[in-house]
Amino acid sequence: MKKLRLFLVLLLIIGIGSGFSDFKKEFSEKDYINPKRVAELGFLLKKMLDVYHYKKMKYDDDFSQLVFKQYLKKIDYGKQFLLKSNVEELAKYKLEMDDQFLTGKISIIDMTDRIFRERIKKVESLRSFFFSKQYNFSFDKDEYIETDADKREFLSTEEEFKDYWEKSFKQAVIVRYLTFLQEQKDSIDEAKDKTKPKDKKKKKNKVKQPVLSEKALMEKAKKTVGKKYEKLLVRLLEDDRGTHLESFYNSVANIFDPHTDYMPPKRKDDFDIDISGSLQGIGAVLTEDDSYIKVVEIIPGGPAWKGRELEADDKILGVTQGEGELVDLIDMRVDEAVRYIRGKKGTVVKLTVKKTDNRIKVISITRDIVPVGASFAKASVLHHKKLGIKVGYIRLPKFYRDFSDGVRTCTEDVKNELLSLKKQGLHGVILDLRNNGGGALEDARTIAGLFIKSGPIVQVRDMEGNVEIYEDTDGVIQYDGPLIVMTNHFSASASEIVAAAMQDYNRGLIVGGADTHGKGTVQAVIDLNRYRTSEFPDPPPGALKITTQKFYRVTGGSTQFKGVVPDLTLPDQFSYVKNREMDVENALAWDEIKGKKVEIWTKHKLDYEQLRKKSLARLKTDESLKKIEKSISHLIQRRDDTNFPLKLSKVIEQDEQNKKIADELKDDKPNLDLEVTDFEESQTELVKQLKTEKEKQQWKEDFIERKKEWVEELQKDGVLIETVNIMKDMVNDN
Repeated sequence: MKKLRLFLVLLLIIGIGSGFSDFKKEFSEKDYINPKRVAELGFLLKKMLDVYHYKKMKYDDDFSQLVFKQYLKKIDYGKQFLLKSNVEELAKYKLEMDDQFLTGKISIIDMTDRIFRERIKKVESLRSFFFSKQYNFSFDKDEYIETDADKREFLSTEEEFKDYWEKSFKQAVIVRYLTFLQEQKDSIDEAKDKTKPKDKKKKKNKVKQPVLSEKALMEKAKKTVGKKYEKLLVRLLEDDRGTHLESFYNSVANIFDPHTDYMPPKRKDDFDIDISGSLQGIGAVLTEDDSYIKVVEIIPGGPAWKGRELEADDKILGVTQGEGELVDLIDMRVDEAVRYIRGKKGTVVKLTVKKTDNRIKVISITRDIVPVGASFAKASVLHHKKLGIKVGYIRLPKFYRDFSDGVRTCTEDVKNELLSLKKQGLHGVILDLRNNGGGALEDARTIAGLFIKSGPIVQVRDMEGNVEIYEDTDGVIQYDGPLIVMTNHFSASASEIVAAAMQDYNRGLIVGGADTHGKGTVQAVIDLNRYRTSEFPDPPPGALKITTQKFYRVTGGSTQFKGVVPDLTLPDQFSYVKNREMDVENALAWDEIKGKKVEIWTKHKLDYEQLRKKSLARLKTDESLKKIEKSISHLIQRRDDTNFPLKLSKVIEQDEQNKKIADELKDDKPNLDLEVTDFEESQTELVKQLKTEKEKQQWKEDFIERKKEWVEELQKDGVLIETVNIMKDMVNDN
């Protein structure tokens, strides 16, 4: 068992082994659903789940019903294709899902394949009718379509089915029409704005796009949507029983927890994208989320990050290359979508996205390479002239390790920033872990250790109940002054470990939204090919991403599910996004184990009640923070209103109203009382990573703009400025 445990840990670092690198041959549907292969694969998956998954499951009727429910979501998440009668037909296997998994005789995929081919052909006949020249959509009816499948039941009759698809097609046409309208408006505004002499040459060379009437734009939208659904339905008909088999196994895996996934070899491209963590071109991490391509993470310093428009949890509906035609990404696999999003450096890609508040927005991004050091720690001295306080500020975007030929870690960077900042005669330090999704567990331990002398930082329990304690043992404190740790909705994993440790030691004050993300689990990737016997026929089995461990605070409580609750609550602009661990189905529950004794920090005593009282008083009067609160309330309202109007005038009215509210709540005035200095010192180490003179010269040319962006960003950050106010209160109390 020790050898296998070590192997799992290594997989976290090196990813997939030879099982995928040798997979080049194309296989047919018959190969994938070969009864011998399916039986062997089921046996292998069960063995891995039983031995290595943190949660032990009982294969019974309750388990079977959960798998069946999950399977329905996998094959028809939007409740768009299946009728209630189809669901009832499939429900024949509702109590047999566990048996089919255990025996490898997965007959539900044959029924699924037959039913889906019938339903897809039915949708195609409706598409052909509604997008014919003889039919005209009416956009004057005061009617709606419910876009949240969880609020709808499966349709009962063919008449309801027809009505639903007519409304769905109308919604798609309206969205596409508004996209074309916005693109045309942007193009006209851009042409008007090009008045500088240096732009004249560009203007001459650019091919002018004809200005279309609203009627022509609507016809264009209708034609585009009709073609899009035609291609989509053809692609769905190409899905075979091998695809349904994948859905079946992932339905089983996801019952254990949402981070456990089966990856067949034919999804190697998807897996490579997931492992690599970023996409060249726009600087974003994408994933498939039911019918959509969803943004998981914006890479700090990349093109999307600089634009400040694309955000985590945005859903990308379509892509336009410069002035070209829009390509629809709905129901497209992530590996296909990436081909349209990637491109040459300097070219423009336009993303049509659906925001979490249901707004549709066109975002232009100039493709570029994510710069060296974009995800590294950055620091500055914040001197608030009115408050008369000088604070060291360190932003850590992620917990990185083995960057730049294996010599750079975030711990060393944060340590060096602390040593540099300490020379400035600071009143305190702010460690900003907002939007930090985690990373290397080892660096969570060592970074927390920079602020205490020694002691346990986090406990990790494995699937067998063994508890390992990660301790700080160096006996050295790098910084012993007042400390505040900033968190938000997207602070996860390693970020939560550091914040929890500082809270449990009373070492620092935690400020942020109502709670952090709540991901307190560890995943390993098992290359199933390593366990393949000679009896296992081609194609290879693939891989299993599996949850093997869970984090616990030194006090014994888990960071899983609940996250870390801050000592002082501040507005969190992402609090309206429902993507925390507690929002995900089948997430592992919170629990606790035995806590460890720690030496409570006594150098700086914190009067939490007084600090909360003073901060709350400022929150009621500060215009910047009040705007954030109003914006959050508006976004929650938009998020929960999932009924989409199909009356065009009403959609346009809502769109204009939302733009007006967004403009009113926009806070882009910098607080000039906050002086930001010493950014240059923070960046000197990055220059050493550059290998050529050309890179160094480009760095110098870009640095002035980067510094300007950095200073403006901090001066416009109302939550950061309130944190500086809290630091002033802390210092006054000691």
